[in-house]
Amino acid sequence: MATVAISRREATVTASVTTDRHLLRSFLERDRLYAAYAICDLDDREFSRTRWGAAWSGGSIVSIVLEYAGGSPQPLFAMGRDDGIDAILRDVLRPRLAYIAALPSVLPTIEARYRLDGGPQMVRMWVDRGRFRPADDPGVERLGPSDAPELNRLYQLGFGAWLPPQAVSEGVYFGLRVGGRLAAAAGTHVVSNAARLGVVGNVLTHSDFRGRGYATAVTGAVTAELLRSCDHVVLNVRADNPPAISAYRHLGYAEHVRFEERLAHRIGSPWSDLVSSIRRRLSPMKEPPSE
Repeated sequence: MATVAISRREATVTASVTTDRHLLRSFLERDRLYAAYAICDLDDREFSRTRWGAAWSGGSIVSIVLEYAGGSPQPLFAMGRDDGIDAILRDVLRPRLAYIAALPSVLPTIEARYRLDGGPQMVRMWVDRGRFRPADDPGVERLGPSDAPELNRLYQLGFGAWLPPQAVSEGVYFGLRVGGRLAAAAGTHVVSNAARLGVVGNVLTHSDFRGRGYATAVTGAVTAELLRSCDHVVLNVRADNPPAISAYRHLGYAEHVRFEERLAHRIGSPWSDLVSSIRRRLSPMKEPPSE
């Protein structure tokens, strides 16, 4: 177990790896809407793919950083005091290339360890049963594993992600067809029955069918299904995408917080720039267009 101590704010901060899910859940619940992805990752199905760093000061936990396993760049989520985040990133979690989510206030701390690419702010939006306003139903339908090939054909137009049938089976996906053709779809990134939280994602309308309210309809259908078992449903949207924000507000979603999602290159790691360049050429990521 790696441990590092730094002196800041007249207190000693120590950081180490932890697998204590009760401890992590208690800290993350301080802001469950911002930490929704991380809370869902505490479930058995996701936890084995994660690595957690925690920082302590005066006997209390002050910061958490989550690293999700997978291909580079690894997703990182940071929450808590900046000195604690610095301690974790200094000696506990040190990916060469990461895609980090953090509040704007801690970016200067992260930039001591990583060079951050530019990008627009993200908006975390949320809804519960009391706020939710169902959309008009122009014929949406629940999608299943057999629809995965058609979903992938739709999604490749926007961001080239390959979605396995198992992900459709385990998640909640709704689509809308026009003339037998899948014109719009929405689904989930992650759902936690234990935490009663759901995260909507993969919302996309084919360019031939935008401006007809289809994205709102499929997002509303996914949200309605999640709210049958979830207390809160959240989603992310780029701050520079007013049409999408407006569509989500129409469903009752409200803004909770604005945060940063940045590609981060470890300072002193020359390989990160090379890896980033190769990944961009081989699998370019694009923002899914709104309606």
